[in-house]
Amino acid sequence: MSCSSLEALTHCSVAVDLGAARTRVYAKGTGLIVDQPSVVAVNTSSGALIAVGDAAERMDGRTPQHIRVVRPVAGGTVRDIDMARRMVRSFIGERLRRVRRRRVMAHAAATVPHDADPLACRAAVETLTGVGARRVELVEAPIAAAIGAGLPVAQPEAAMVLVCGTTTTQVAVVSVGAIVAAGTVGLGGDTIHHAVVQYLRNRHELLLPSQEVRPLHLALLGSGGVGNGVYTGSIEVQGRDVVSGLARTVTIDPEEVRSAIQTPLTGLLDTIRAVLHRCPPDLVADLADRGMVLTGGSAVLPGLADQLREHTGMGVRLAQQPELTSVNGLAALMAGRLAPSPAAEEVGQGAAAAGAGRGALSGHHPLSGDREVIGAPESGAAADAVPVPGQEAG
Repeated sequence: MSCSSLEALTHCSVAVDLGAARTRVYAKGTGLIVDQPSVVAVNTSSGALIAVGDAAERMDGRTPQHIRVVRPVAGGTVRDIDMARRMVRSFIGERLRRVRRRRVMAHAAATVPHDADPLACRAAVETLTGVGARRVELVEAPIAAAIGAGLPVAQPEAAMVLVCGTTTTQVAVVSVGAIVAAGTVGLGGDTIHHAVVQYLRNRHELLLPSQEVRPLHLALLGSGGVGNGVYTGSIEVQGRDVVSGLARTVTIDPEEVRSAIQTPLTGLLDTIRAVLHRCPPDLVADLADRGMVLTGGSAVLPGLADQLREHTGMGVRLAQQPELTSVNGLAALMAGRLAPSPAAEEVGQGAAAAGAGRGALSGHHPLSGDREVIGAPESGAAADAVPVPGQEAG
């Protein structure tokens, strides 16, 4: 395996995917128990934790000076260990308020970027040991995402996976359970967001609030007639005039939005070419037939798959529930499974079109069945619990 052996991972009872956008926690025997934004709101005067997750994210940009909204994870790496610990402890504590017994979270698994340095790995380990884990197994994110997407990573054949995060995208070619070649580029959902905001500020002298940027993502559908749906209608957005400070409405042409993201997109295409250049010719031949799989929360960005298909000439598939592929992969590793799972389907086509090459993951999907997710409607008490020492019900 990548960072930890498969045998060591089978002893884990908890899997944590610390992402820049969301934190997800999977408990063996229970399922996905936490799926919340990686955001913390803290009182700078007293240091008290005010809110975490969805509640803290709603405060972003709307708080007085004494309340600071913190994102302790960036690019898949923990930047603020103390805040990350408090965030994870709060997530798990909320889940276990009704549990009367204490259990020890002795063994946990977590993902790290493929190019994570020792300090980044140490930060991930210290974050989880700070909430009760006695031992932490680390798995490279592309390996976990490839397994969660149902790719045959254990076979001597190439599989290319793109882990599209909030600020970065990891491109990796996997074979025989390890990464053959990989690269990271600064392209993600936030990158696209900031590129569009900066373009409208420079071109139209307009400052956009976050909710006004989302409709502009529709303009990214298709490129030059490529794809099933090319968005051609104009889009009206309302923002604040840079000069006067007054509210103003501007009509945006979709082609303007597409041109705004060409620079970060070019970086992604260059990274894909560089990764392929470092691969043995036999593996590149495999990829010519199989193509690449998009995973991660930003993989659903409109038009991304079409752009990649047009500029690389390779097939592009979108994993089912791409935002969950990493935690799905960790769950499969904890169960000792490396076989493909039914998790990828061709972009723009139905599930039946992607039936070839899809198989069951030794019975059932690790995250299938009943589950309870914090922030989602309650579905009943879970059969098992993520242990946190010192966390009493109450």
